[in-house]
Amino acid sequence: VDVDVDVGYVHRGIEKACMTKFKYTQVGYVVARVCGLCAISHTLCYVTAVERMMNVEVPKKALYLRLLVSELDRIHSHLLAIGHLAEVAGYENLFMHTFRDRELVMELQELVTGNRIQFDYVCIGGVNRDLSSEVEKELRRKLELLKEKVLWLKDVFENDYTIRYRWKGTGVITPKMARELNVVGPPARASGLPTDVRNEFNYLPFSEVGYRMVVRDEGDVYARNMVRLEETVNSIEMLFNVLDGMPEGDIKVDVKGLPEGESIARVEAPRGEVFYYLKAAKKMVFERLRIRVPTFANIPVMKELFIGMDYADVPATVISFDPCLSCTAR
Repeated sequence: VDVDVDVGYVHRGIEKACMTKFKYTQVGYVVARVCGLCAISHTLCYVTAVERMMNVEVPKKALYLRLLVSELDRIHSHLLAIGHLAEVAGYENLFMHTFRDRELVMELQELVTGNRIQFDYVCIGGVNRDLSSEVEKELRRKLELLKEKVLWLKDVFENDYTIRYRWKGTGVITPKMARELNVVGPPARASGLPTDVRNEFNYLPFSEVGYRMVVRDEGDVYARNMVRLEETVNSIEMLFNVLDGMPEGDIKVDVKGLPEGESIARVEAPRGEVFYYLKAAKKMVFERLRIRVPTFANIPVMKELFIGMDYADVPATVISFDPCLSCTAR
């Protein structure tokens, strides 16, 4: 009948902490704690804004390594959402299959960064760890296995009658709604809106490794799920290309001096566009740090969808946005 939105009921004060307690060299590790799933995206967006402000030229190899962990992050986040959608459809067997396969991605992230979550891999000027030949070999082996698993999942979601019957036509976002309510991420692309920061700004060399935008026009729960599956397949393809074309050279440059002025950065996180604004006055601590997360941007259209919806369709609709309340209550 009606919906009230109470954003910020829990407030963790991360922005305030970054403007009072932490030096700018430490903030990248703090903002990674905004979200456990998109820790890479938050740190990447922050360091990109700092590097633009301080005119830091990041080595090509570091950009490729950032792209590697960024797309691994996207895959494990998308598989989490896909698994939860299977669960709310009552398809527990498929839910367990999906989460079992997601373990492969978690193992890959640990191989590259040293951690399963909160990776602390990206830093101002580059990345903190190089890729050894042994790790690269294991990456290729597990990526082949992961690709096989994801293609199997895609086949199930495309051809299983129950899933298509349950989700097609549910929670439809029209292209007009998507534009007017500023929908971002897979929900936007599932509604025919060709918006993806990876396609707009070359903050990482996506054009060199086979990135392609996935767009559908149905706008329903099923379409949002299929966009994530297609993007997962494309991410795996890009990862192989990253490994094949990995440049030689340094993984980090030394950054000296203090930040001054204003800077913004946009990054395509798994859930959509992350936006960072920084303001500095040549001090170790920022005057202002502002974060706009994708779930916050998608809340207005979620509210519109819920009004008049059958209550039984609400869980699948919520999960189809892969909402991150941790990000929203930063």
